[in-house]
Amino acid sequence: MTTSIVRGKYVITRALDRHRWEQIDGGAVLQRDGIVVEIASYDDLRKRHPDVPVIGTGDQVVLPGFVNGHHHVGLTPLQLGSPDMPLELWFATRLVTRNLDLYLDTLYSAFEMIASGITTVQHIHGWMPGVLSEVEAKSEDVIRAYEDIGMRASYCFALRDQNHLVYEANQDFVNRVPDEVKPLLAKHFERFKMGLEDSMLLFSHLHAKHNPKERVKIQLAPANLHWCSDKALEALATCSHEHQAPMHMHLVETAYQKEYAKRRGGGTAVDYIDRFQMLGPLMTLGHGVWLSEPDLERLAETGTNICHNCSSNFRLRSGVAALNRFEAMGINTAIGLDEAGINDDRDMLQEMRMVLRAHREPGIDDRVPTMAQVFRMASEGGAKTTGFGAKIGTLEPGKAADMVLLDWQQIAYPYLDVLTPVLDAVVQRAKTEGVRAVMVAGEVVYQDGKFTKVDRDAALKQLSDIMKADLTDEELERRRLSKLVLPHVKAFYEGYFDPESHVPYYRPSSRI
Repeated sequence: MTTSIVRGKYVITRALDRHRWEQIDGGAVLQRDGIVVEIASYDDLRKRHPDVPVIGTGDQVVLPGFVNGHHHVGLTPLQLGSPDMPLELWFATRLVTRNLDLYLDTLYSAFEMIASGITTVQHIHGWMPGVLSEVEAKSEDVIRAYEDIGMRASYCFALRDQNHLVYEANQDFVNRVPDEVKPLLAKHFERFKMGLEDSMLLFSHLHAKHNPKERVKIQLAPANLHWCSDKALEALATCSHEHQAPMHMHLVETAYQKEYAKRRGGGTAVDYIDRFQMLGPLMTLGHGVWLSEPDLERLAETGTNICHNCSSNFRLRSGVAALNRFEAMGINTAIGLDEAGINDDRDMLQEMRMVLRAHREPGIDDRVPTMAQVFRMASEGGAKTTGFGAKIGTLEPGKAADMVLLDWQQIAYPYLDVLTPVLDAVVQRAKTEGVRAVMVAGEVVYQDGKFTKVDRDAALKQLSDIMKADLTDEELERRRLSKLVLPHVKAFYEGYFDPESHVPYYRPSSRI
């Protein structure tokens, strides 16, 4: 039986509402076998449990571990040669991606996430060519990396059974491009062997093997409306209800996706997926930049979640999500770092500040993001979108002992006025160099800059050595295809919609 007392100068257990949180000065958390048993003052717990090991010096802020609600890759697109571009063009530039060792690649981003206090990640795996056995082996590499480093992972493989490059059928787009491009493009599409049946088998295999585990859950991921046929949407909805498995679906990330939904179904993307009974607490919509007011009303009514990917929306010119409307309507919202944050890394502390600042609309009312709201999004809000649900996200007896300890000196030195609330200081001033320890299920996985279960330096050296290899013929061919096809992708979207009818709103009175 593993027991410890986690000591803090301040213990912040959960957000109570948009402006209040539960805070225990001089507090501590007693955990046993990865479960929170009691939260009280350190002096009281120490007196009653004098022989239990103590983690923390009393100079840290203890919080629930953060949840990255939307994550894809290790080495970032920029590192792999794909610059930030409008999303629809960016898909073409992503063809330059190298063939990666997914175990090491996953560890790379896990190092960054844990070092910023993230204990749980929702890993949405996609863009994987090959047949079922090949894709399943790659999925296992990703899951094994999280298991080895000690993180919680809610894993899903994004189902795409159509429209792999632009928002029309693969063959129709092949027919658009010049003859010299056709063979390369057709060959690229042929690499993706996973159809609907195989994707559902992959979920079944992974769910049976991993979902019973304490630190791994398996979800479903309809990749996006344009990537899923009606048959796929129906199958995913049925499977989700049968297994009570959460789903995470990119939706209306851009205005082009909004227009696609209108062309496909005559209404909004939310209207369309609602036909398949996909809305509800088991569904999380990634991005949701171009949701309409009626969409938001329907999401609130059904208890559907949204994952807000602030940095990604900026980097790929997708727009500014109506976060203040999400909050006002009571929609549960998570924070996702997507491929990477604004500094091309996975830093939840910085992303919380991005969310806090990006939605400060002019005025003197109370609709802008608050400290408690952003903290909730990064913890309990994210937890609700994963397969772990209410087991994580707050510090309460009976819940998982997932915690991050932040150095108060890093936050407060050389001066911090006593009038400044602790959480205000944490959200606005905490940096990764101040992360003193990270615990998952009561186990310390990171302490004072060192990972306790995996040798970071050795793993990154191995990854670096692998990436020094010359490009393969297949990689060179895809790079050539990327350059050749990009102007034709751009041409496809020119004139796709009237820009004047697609302006995201920033104020509650606006409509899309």
